[in-house]
Amino acid sequence: MIKNVIVAQSGGPSPVINNSLRGIIETCRMFPEIFGKVYAGWHGIEGVLKEELLDLTAQSEEEISLLRTTPAAGSIGTCRYKLKDKQHKDFERVIEILKAHNVGYFFYIGGNDSQHTAFKVSELAKEKGLDLVATGVPKTIDNDVGDSEFKLIDHTPGYGSVARYWSHIVQNANEENMGSSPADPVLVLQAMGRKIGYIPAAARLADPKREMPLQIYMTESKVSLTELADNVNDQLQKDGRCIVVISEGFDVGEIGEVKDAFGHTSFGSSKISVYQSVVNYLNEKGIKAKGAARGQVMGTDQRDTMIYASTIDLDEAYKVGQKAVEIAMNDGNGWMATILRQPGLIYNVYYDKVPLEKVALSERFFPEKWIMKNRIDVTDEFLSYVRPLIGEDWVSVPMINGRQRFTQFKPIFAEKKLPNYTPEAY
Repeated sequence: MIKNVIVAQSGGPSPVINNSLRGIIETCRMFPEIFGKVYAGWHGIEGVLKEELLDLTAQSEEEISLLRTTPAAGSIGTCRYKLKDKQHKDFERVIEILKAHNVGYFFYIGGNDSQHTAFKVSELAKEKGLDLVATGVPKTIDNDVGDSEFKLIDHTPGYGSVARYWSHIVQNANEENMGSSPADPVLVLQAMGRKIGYIPAAARLADPKREMPLQIYMTESKVSLTELADNVNDQLQKDGRCIVVISEGFDVGEIGEVKDAFGHTSFGSSKISVYQSVVNYLNEKGIKAKGAARGQVMGTDQRDTMIYASTIDLDEAYKVGQKAVEIAMNDGNGWMATILRQPGLIYNVYYDKVPLEKVALSERFFPEKWIMKNRIDVTDEFLSYVRPLIGEDWVSVPMINGRQRFTQFKPIFAEKKLPNYTPEAY
């Protein structure tokens, strides 16, 4: 029996998330004898709860294909709504929606919290005897899904592009710092990644031979603010300037933190930014050079800028979406598609599956073995891990009249069949 599909996503977006979406849509279209209509939950699970289902089957092939170079989550929306165990009405509502729209396949794109949502939906389907296949599709710029041995997943789609972004941004910042160092000898750049250091670590890609006066501070480094200041002053005495890349989760004390629905600190919404605390501390303590420290927070452009996207990351995001559909057809309910690395000198990956329960709410930190003894740099072994992920070439983005041409879906939604509903957590 032909069943319909719902695909949705949650959490922070990435430059390549839409290519996973494209992989799911185009692969489902290859099997019309299995998959019926493909709907998108408009703004993730919230759209499912509110029966806001964007009809992707009604969209043109051109708009679907443009998903490849459309960044972030504007095409179908994302959310930070979490299905918690106590929200029984929400779970019942999800089942009602799936039944009402003859949905037999549910794909959820996202990080560890999103995989937990996919897992909960898969378990709920089993409990209710619903003929549903729930499949997770990995996505996170933080690269924190999975296990510390990299046996569940080698890397998540999205990370390679953000690593590429930082490799270029630090190169640019170094040119700025070389020129302005008499007045601004210290430049502090804040990177995303919450309390997990894969993103700031990627800054070393800008200077693999270690010729820049670059210092990297990840949360996992466990360096104090006092030690940071001493390190910076040592660098100033040696080179006359210093570039600091610091994780947004670096401990600078109270920042007036704001938490999102998943319980994570939303550093961009908190009262004080980490980089500003570091800049203030350095300037108040006094740096051993003329001029002052200055800083900048690299914001959401890390995850919504297509021009820095990695072509490798784009291709892998698409294939992991394809793999999710293959898993749904052949392996049934309760899996996440995954990317694993082949051993050997030549970079190569293969696509497999792992149980959703093993990746739901998983969280892996930056490995201790990849942190240098000085605690402010990363090892060459890490560079060997991350370098293939950023690719070689620039992505080609379609342009019309000097503007990027992104996907523009028509607002065609499935006809509502159930009464209006307000999600429990509202």
